[in-house]
Amino acid sequence: MTVHWDPAAREWHLANGRVSFAMRVLENGWLGHLHAGAPLGVGASLRHLGPAAFAGFTNRVGEPVALEVPVPGVGDFRVPALVVEGPDGSTVLDLRYAGHRVEPGKPELPGLPSTYAEDPAEAETLEIDLRDEPTGLLVTVRTTMFADRPVLARSLTLANGGGAALTVRCAMSAVLDLPDAGWRLVTLSGTWARERYVHDRALIPGRQSVGSLRGASGLEHNPFLALRREHATEDAGEAIGLSLVYSGNFLAEAEVDPFHTTRLRIGIHPEAFSWRLEPGATFTTPEAVLAFSAEGLGGLSEAFHALYRSRLARGPWRDRPRPVVLNNWEATYFDFDHDRLVAIAARAKALGVELFVLDDGWFGRRDNDDSSLGDWIVDRRKLPDGLEALVRDVRALGLRFGLWIEPEMVNPDSDLFRAHPDWAIGVPGRARTESRQQLVLDLSRPEVVDHLTEALVAVLSSAPIDYVKWDMNRNITEPWTPSLPPDRQGELFHRYILGVYELYRRLTARFPDTLFESCASGGGRFDPGLLAFAPQAWTSDDTDAVERLAIQWGTSLAYPLSSMAAHVAAVPNHQTGRITPLFTRAAVAMFGAFGYELDPTAMTDADLAEVARQVAWYLERRELLQYGRFLRLRSPFEGDGNETAWMVVDASGERAVVGHYRVLAHPQPVRNRLRLRGLDPDARYRVTTWADGFGAPVGSVERAGDELMAVGLGIEPPDPMPAGAVFDAIRFIRGDFAARLFELRRIQPRRRGAGA
Repeated sequence: MTVHWDPAAREWHLANGRVSFAMRVLENGWLGHLHAGAPLGVGASLRHLGPAAFAGFTNRVGEPVALEVPVPGVGDFRVPALVVEGPDGSTVLDLRYAGHRVEPGKPELPGLPSTYAEDPAEAETLEIDLRDEPTGLLVTVRTTMFADRPVLARSLTLANGGGAALTVRCAMSAVLDLPDAGWRLVTLSGTWARERYVHDRALIPGRQSVGSLRGASGLEHNPFLALRREHATEDAGEAIGLSLVYSGNFLAEAEVDPFHTTRLRIGIHPEAFSWRLEPGATFTTPEAVLAFSAEGLGGLSEAFHALYRSRLARGPWRDRPRPVVLNNWEATYFDFDHDRLVAIAARAKALGVELFVLDDGWFGRRDNDDSSLGDWIVDRRKLPDGLEALVRDVRALGLRFGLWIEPEMVNPDSDLFRAHPDWAIGVPGRARTESRQQLVLDLSRPEVVDHLTEALVAVLSSAPIDYVKWDMNRNITEPWTPSLPPDRQGELFHRYILGVYELYRRLTARFPDTLFESCASGGGRFDPGLLAFAPQAWTSDDTDAVERLAIQWGTSLAYPLSSMAAHVAAVPNHQTGRITPLFTRAAVAMFGAFGYELDPTAMTDADLAEVARQVAWYLERRELLQYGRFLRLRSPFEGDGNETAWMVVDASGERAVVGHYRVLAHPQPVRNRLRLRGLDPDARYRVTTWADGFGAPVGSVERAGDELMAVGLGIEPPDPMPAGAVFDAIRFIRGDFAARLFELRRIQPRRRGAGA
């Protein structure tokens, strides 16, 4: 049991030994917050952590009382969780306790992705009803605690039990009131080709937020925030994280009041949002996930990784090793035909690649990005025998086949737009803003979702399609839909995302064995909402190995390696022009769902042999690299950013792979040792090093687990040293953009005190 109820104190304590979350009914009937964070003992009352005998803000206006569902206009002047406008135009609510229920397991949220429990014993869900008598509004606060995870899930359901329509202006998924402001705020922000960079700053009085009003979670900010104590590190100190299982407009915010208390909130962005709630109707917010760690940001990440990898992702591909893919995009762009694609696929198969992906350009008359989006019919000029013949020939090579689609978009130069110009989002009488010569289809309309379902089912049924890359390359402008009256246009953005989820739901249900990968101009919609349907996402269009260090590091704060598609691309890199060693490109990309974005028919024999070795090396360690415990060691966001290091270790500490990367070389490097984590301190490990290729390793040594964690692995001079070398030992780490991979295998246990 994780939910403990004290009826005399009217107090709940959700506890599982890893995290505690406590609430109580205040004297005026409101739902007060007592504690969230470190696990506390169950049995004793925690009411002293909240206000004493609170009967409302009468004569105490503006005091920092911790509440679960704060509302405006009643004496709490901080940002609210809920703003609902009544028929008289007022947004004042008096939400009082009206009952509660505790149920085993975790219910689904209607129309929305969410985390889940496979067995009811994995979680308990507490539902607390709060009622506003004048309007008849019933707010159900739903909190799920997992039995063995330091995480909670929170969402609200609003039900109009009155006789008049209500308008929801703001409905946050979660608000968390903390008793102090002694934290640093960590967010993930950037833009195209540098998504999810880590930004870390002190909390200050006032409001600090990230969000999106683009119709998608966006390239600019991720629906995630974390707080860490001033001296918290990767592996020590308190940290709290909030993540939103949603793919549309969002707001994640921290407010510090004059008393230095902190309020966090996360949910649908209240700007550009409203929802008309008719009598008898309900509205459910997306799910927010709250995680707590006493082991720093690394512990926080591990909590999110484990949950999202195994209890958010669904279907057969949740646990399957992800295939090594080769995507033809950077090899051919739009310029290809059947024979060229088969030739590329044949060369890829010879290298050990498992799945060939045909990217953009296979449909309509698609010779550039000016036309044909929406016309999901094979271009017989390029593929005269159709998609079926191409898939047949690729699969005959022993490869699986994947296909690119961008179903949410339409080109004005397309048969679909000419037939249904009103299906593109825009305001009648006003020009539509085009981006990439395309517009956004109105997926808030069921008929549009129905059409796309029919068209895409036809394509995906025409041949065995093993993988779908679902792209989305522009955001919503001129938001307006003919399906809603003028006073309900604020519902468009949310209804659009519900339409996206419905299309994903239909296609993933119809093709359960197909691996879906989401994409949005790279990482523009890399969020938990889509991970419920597509268990991996294209991390960034920036395939440069050096740039990917920061992108993959930041992404890993909230998302597991199995969700991060990472490919080796050709050089000079198509985004930066940088030339990096083939070994380094692979050594970075292997920490994710691995693949290639290049033309193997244009490679030298030496590079082809190296790629074959890369693929073989990765396949032998694939499950560890995709599903192991990921530990960040050295950050590209600290110091001069010249070094990055991370590692993956299995659950038993039996086996690990470490990646170390140096951007620029120095003529006289300092002595450098890399401390590892997650190993068995009482064991000895064989450490094998690869430095300039995946053929024969540089060498290997034996080291004790406690030494590797407390003292570290030698980086400069390198450990192991090549036989007979002295100063020449550093020959294989000279030069810019260098990488090394270390594989650790436990070779024997060692009793403490037995010596090395």
